[in-house]
Amino acid sequence: MQKSKIKTINEEKIRHHEKYSAGKVNAIGTISFLMGFTQSVIIYMMSSYFKMATGSENVGLFYFIAYLIVLFALLNFHKVVKIFGKSNAFYFSLLFKIITIAVIMIAPVSPWTAVLLVFYLIFSGLEWASLDVILESFSVDKRSGRIRGEHLTLINAGFLFGPLLATKLLGHFDFSGIFIFIFIVNSVILIITLASFRNINHRFEGSVTVRDLIGKVSQRRNILRIYYISFILEFFYAVMVVYSPIYLRDLGLSWDKIGIIFTLMLVPFVLVQYPMGFLADKKMGEKEALIVSIAIMGASSAAVYFISGTSVFVWAAVLFATRIGAALVEVLRDSYFYKRIDANDVDLIHFYRTAMPAGYIAASLLSIAMLFFFPLKGLFLLLAIFVFSSLIPAFFLVDNKCEK
Repeated sequence: MQKSKIKTINEEKIRHHEKYSAGKVNAIGTISFLMGFTQSVIIYMMSSYFKMATGSENVGLFYFIAYLIVLFALLNFHKVVKIFGKSNAFYFSLLFKIITIAVIMIAPVSPWTAVLLVFYLIFSGLEWASLDVILESFSVDKRSGRIRGEHLTLINAGFLFGPLLATKLLGHFDFSGIFIFIFIVNSVILIITLASFRNINHRFEGSVTVRDLIGKVSQRRNILRIYYISFILEFFYAVMVVYSPIYLRDLGLSWDKIGIIFTLMLVPFVLVQYPMGFLADKKMGEKEALIVSIAIMGASSAAVYFISGTSVFVWAAVLFATRIGAALVEVLRDSYFYKRIDANDVDLIHFYRTAMPAGYIAASLLSIAMLFFFPLKGLFLLLAIFVFSSLIPAFFLVDNKCEK
């Protein structure tokens, strides 16, 4: 018991070994932009594809299976990095994703292609986790807010253009146009990464079991608190990404109108994340801003439940407000977490990224159960309750020190 207390107290005194490289960070930024762009082209259309392939609106089972596998994989992914290295882990994830899309691209829509799309989700999750580890290899704590803010801004700048392009491709070429496009861009990403990371393949030197990892994390209470906040953010994304397109379509909005709404909705990610990261580094820690951001995200999520009209302006405004909160939480959670670990903590980074599959699994299970008894819009009220629950760990966070 005494040993456990000592470990918890010494959490704040852990030394970090850092090596900053502006060139590599910029290269990763270019890759992040393209990855964000391709992902946004398909991510908001995916639930509609599952619905078309199976004939059922209750598509949560596909996400549940995909992210359950991602969750298990991420808990053990540091073992893959130990064997193959950081860059090779990224290459393999991207290559398998490209192969999966190539098969979907030429096959007719069916439950089997829906299963292949599940594999696409799995490889995408591992791809993002691998890139995260590579980025941390060239980051430093004092610039963590700005590096993560810039990284997320570039990802979301790519995301900004995806929904509008996706709805245009869907309207003119059906889903085949979307799959051809993301196949081409992902192939370009593979070429760029092979050129950018060819001399980088750091390996994880530790030997950590899942039990060791859970024990390690349990001694770091602030890591657990920021993990829960991250889990709730991913739960929010899961509900919004999977069910908001279906809900808007059920209300009678066309794909063209939804494309406009989603494009406007994503603007906050481009506008607020780098400035917030800068402020977290220079002027303030992350704690107080996280509390305010969570409150904004929760209140605006609750507002979705009470809207049933088809006004593009109203929907754009409400969803814009949800994304202001989400964008701020996203950059602040990353800034907080990465200031407390370093590039050698590959196992902790992969644990932290399990918040994404865990959030999607929870959202999938709850949505499957709720949609048997309640209308779809009830999910958004449940979402607001979950978002507000993350205020509790936010209040108990030990804040990071800023330069000021």
